[in-house]
Amino acid sequence: MRKAIELSRNGITTNEGGPFGCVVVKGEEIVGVGWNKVTSTNDPTAHAEVVAIRDACTKLGSFQLTGCEIYTSCEPCPMCMGAIYWARPDKVYYANTREDAAAAGFDDSLIYEELTAPMDARKIPMICLHEPEAWKVFEEWKEKEDKTSY
Repeated sequence: MRKAIELSRNGITTNEGGPFGCVVVKGEEIVGVGWNKVTSTNDPTAHAEVVAIRDACTKLGSFQLTGCEIYTSCEPCPMCMGAIYWARPDKVYYANTREDAAAAGFDDSLIYEELTAPMDARKIPMICLHEPEAWKVFEEWKEKEDKTSY
């Protein structure tokens, strides 16, 4: 956790992003590191957890983090939580809470509310077009014999 907190300073001391840091650990080894790089990369997905997950998966040669643990300086936001669940680590430890983040100017409450709102009540309209061609691709995936499931 100390390393994640140390990395959280990188974003602010290097002017790369906000005060968030993360490490991915496998056994006793740090296999991935990340700090917030949103403003320096113009990438809204460059949160510490996403950067660390990408780093760890590249180093491990895997799209799964089974057998790994994540240490992050703050409770993951909804986007990072999604990335964490897709990566499937064994456990996540965090230091600051989402309430602490909100008090520091990083309030994700709108996103949490939007995730549970009906589609027609969301602030950004979400419109399903039900394209038959899109479903056909899903059918092709289901029938594909040499796919790598995840």
